[in-house]
Order: sequence, then C-alpha cells, then structure tokens
Amino acid sequence: MQISDKHVVSMNYTLKNDQGTVLDTSENSDALQFIVGTGMIIPGLEKELYGKEKGDKVSVTVEPKDGYGEYDGTQMVKVSKSQFSEGSEIKVGMTVQAQSQEGQIQLLTIKEVEDDTVTLDANHPLAGQTLHFDVEIEDVRDATEEELEHGHIH
Repeated sequence: MQISDKHVVSMNYTLKNDQGTVLDTSENSDALQFIVGTGMIIPGLEKELYGKEKGDKVSVTVEPKDGYGEYDGTQMVKVSKSQFSEGSEIKVGMTVQAQSQEGQIQLLTIKEVEDDTVTLDANHPLAGQTLHFDVEIEDVRDATEEELEHGHIH
C-alpha cells in the first residue's frame, strides 16, 4: 500500500541538523505514528513520504519554510519575573509553557534573565534550521473512520 491521505503511517526516524548532530530519533522507543494529510507532522517531511511503502527507507532534507519556519526575531517577549512561581528555577535555555491569547499552550525558550525581567523566545526551537531525516516506513494502513473523526491514532 502506497502512502497517501487518510493512511496511518508508522515510521522510525533519525533527525539531524546541518552539522550532523542527532536532534531526535525514534530509536529505543516506539515508531512515530500519524495520519497522512492531517498536519500531524511537518509538511516538508510529509510530502516526501507520499507514494512510499512499508519497508522503504528514505533520506529527506527539509528547508526551514517547510519545517518549523524561518526564525523570526520579533517573536521575543519580555515578562516580569513575578509571572514565574516563587522559587522556580529560571535559567537561559530552559523551556517553559505559556498560554497564547488564542488559548493554545505554547512552548517558549528562556533567552535572557535580568534582575526583574525574563526574555522569552516564541519561535520553535528548530525554527530556521534545515532538517535532515533518515526514515524507515514500518507500516502503512487505512485510517479507521473513528481515527479520522477524532484526528488521532487509536
């Protein structure tokens, strides 16, 4: 069965940056599963998987615009330290959760800590990076009606 919309794909992958550093992998964990055509994975990777089949191995390079976007320097925000729980550790490089104005949970990276303020970066940690995936397709099947209705794998 060739990968197309409304299929459930199970795949193992290794993600590296331009320097060859492994950023993420499914090694030593379960294969990544997703429903094709529902936006569950980045578009640049998904489009390269169409037509592939169980057992196929593929290397895919995804440019920032088709991955997590270009880095946007305007996505920085300064907040008061008082917005953090008293006694909580606040260090550069840490990731914190915040709720956006639309009510969605967003991950922010601490970029700078000053006496009374903390500078947060709302860009995805991989924004602006070219991503290199090595993928092996483990399985391809039709999504069930229930999976399509609920928008996730059962």
